[in-house]
Amino acid sequence: MTTRFNPPTGWPQDGRAFNHGVVQPDGKVLHITGQVAWDGAGTLIGVGDCEAQVRQSFDNVEHILAAVGGRLSDIVSMTIYFLDPDDLPAIQNVRAQKFTPEEAPASILIQVPGLVSPDLLVELVPIAVIPPGRYHEPRW
Repeated sequence: MTTRFNPPTGWPQDGRAFNHGVVQPDGKVLHITGQVAWDGAGTLIGVGDCEAQVRQSFDNVEHILAAVGGRLSDIVSMTIYFLDPDDLPAIQNVRAQKFTPEEAPASILIQVPGLVSPDLLVELVPIAVIPPGRYHEPRW
């Protein structure tokens, strides 16, 4: 079982979906390549719309997790790269919809000057641990 915690000396979460500490449980560690808002055909979803891009990026993460029996709640750590600080409320809004406070990963947000394509606004890089009872090899 994953242990997530917030010591009383940590700064307030103020409704944001993260935990100060996450103890990695037993299971298969899945490192997921940076996920952006490209769909399965390589089309960018949400040009100019950070919230739509975050949603598509999370959809991509969920598909990768499902391929090995994982769920979003298996994510123990996530790095989020973003361009514009004005997009932080949209990023945090989607994260709050995807994670309950009890399931939120340890997290870092890093503002960058650009991503691999000029139309990309955000990139998610999660690490998940899939419990042994749910993990299975990808079926293709």
